[in-house]
Amino acid sequence: MLGNIPPIVRALLVANVLMFLAQMLLGEARFLDLMLWPLGEYAMRMPDHSMLQIGFLPWQILTYGFLHGGLTHLFFNMFALWMFGSSLELVWGGRRFLRYYLVCIVGAGLVQLVVATLAVGNGSPPYPTVGASGGVFGLLLAYGMLFPNQRLMLMFPPIPMKARTFVICYGLLELYLGVTGTRSGIAHFAHLGGMAFGFLMIQYWRGRWPFRRQSR
Repeated sequence: MLGNIPPIVRALLVANVLMFLAQMLLGEARFLDLMLWPLGEYAMRMPDHSMLQIGFLPWQILTYGFLHGGLTHLFFNMFALWMFGSSLELVWGGRRFLRYYLVCIVGAGLVQLVVATLAVGNGSPPYPTVGASGGVFGLLLAYGMLFPNQRLMLMFPPIPMKARTFVICYGLLELYLGVTGTRSGIAHFAHLGGMAFGFLMIQYWRGRWPFRRQSR
């Protein structure tokens, strides 16, 4: 089955699954420095009652996107990576696809870093962010832009709609959930950040707003 998946998507799937297995086998504590933390330094009490200093480190902007908070979290992200990423890699080629995906991961991480740091400044306890969702939402945005009339079927409820409509509706839903805080524990603004950075990258490649090229 993996042989039918484009090489970069396949490599990303394998990398995420291997990292999840390592989390399960070695324990979450060994991966705290790879999770995305708010700016600052924080003391965390470990299961053996020792105290550990933890906080933001530059590489977390990328590494958080290869860790997951549970099997369901991993499954849905990898399903979306395969579903949308395969078509995009076939159109763009491996290098451009990988560049786009990683930019979405980093962009989502930067947005979440700002949001989480502001939350801590307002009295919320520090918390780490993990997951490939920022990259996946960037892939969803790209799929809607490249294949706007492709029909997609919602899972709940099972309603078919065009990819462009699906992306717009999902983006508005994430914005609503992020602003209202309806579903806490989910990085809605990171999802929107992945979509925003993906949009900017596609517009840059196309030479369109806000990167409109001057004609000579």
